[in-house]
Amino acid sequence: MAAKKKAAPKARPGKKTRNRRGVKLAPNAVKRGLAATEVALPIDHPEIATVVDLVRKAGGAPIGAYREPLGGRPLLLASLPFNAVQPTPFQRDLSPTHAKRLAAAIEATAAFLDPLIVVRGEDGRFWTPNGRHRLAAAKMLGLKQLTVLISPDESLSYRILALNTEKAHNLKDKSLEVVRMARNLAKREPSRTEASLAAEFEAAELLTLGLVYEQNLRFGGGAYSPVLKKVDRLTTKPLPAALRERSAYASRLQEIDSDVKRIVAELQARGMKSPYLRSYVVARINPVRFHKMKAGDKKPVMPIAQALLRMVAAAKKFDLARVNMSDLAFVAAGAESAE
Repeated sequence: MAAKKKAAPKARPGKKTRNRRGVKLAPNAVKRGLAATEVALPIDHPEIATVVDLVRKAGGAPIGAYREPLGGRPLLLASLPFNAVQPTPFQRDLSPTHAKRLAAAIEATAAFLDPLIVVRGEDGRFWTPNGRHRLAAAKMLGLKQLTVLISPDESLSYRILALNTEKAHNLKDKSLEVVRMARNLAKREPSRTEASLAAEFEAAELLTLGLVYEQNLRFGGGAYSPVLKKVDRLTTKPLPAALRERSAYASRLQEIDSDVKRIVAELQARGMKSPYLRSYVVARINPVRFHKMKAGDKKPVMPIAQALLRMVAAAKKFDLARVNMSDLAFVAAGAESAE
């Protein structure tokens, strides 16, 4: 009797891999920017003559000039005395720990390689929109001068969030930076609207949260960000008026947070010790928590003033008896997946 043939093992279907959202690595079919031969710029070119003169008056030395390859804007590479450069006044606060680490790393390599991006400031000095920590590191190292890339385009100083890659922003840093920028622009260009500065501000909720952080640096903005993303939008009002309106929203948020802290304390007194208590309470009083935003949605789910008033009312009548540990576990899982 012939031996029974063993059935060949079934081939396992290949595991499907999913690309990360938003990540596109395919090269652009259309080539952009300048050719290599178009980048060099004479140091006496009229487009940078004013900047060259400012560098020399500051006691610095022009090194060379070129056009940045994507947009063709003129840039001047120069050496400036250390005291001629300062961070923009609305830039985020310095992290001493990060500055020390950066100084130690530069010391270890014995080379300060990256030029600081610099523009002409309102006070006649040079401002760096994204180099506060490198500037502090240079001071710690005792550098006499700084190598800088100077742009005649002063509006570059307001594009901090896109430029600042030396230390990742957290929500507090980003919010404070945006609201300081808004205050500065409200003085310089009071007729400008929030909506016209969408690229600079990045998101409306950063302005509102920034106003709260100015009053309370320990504010837990991360718990409120999901609510504000659905209801907060940049307005077409001039900046001074828009900031006054947002100050009222910020005050309302602080009122809500005061009640949230009270509720959290009462829950903790009942033996609930989860680190997600604040997020849980805010989620429970969030009037738009069940609304899912669709791609391309620009209109707010609800006017922000109405949403905040409803949150105030919900916090006042919060029912502690309806809270259970299984709900907290669900919130914790959601928070961890978001991280």
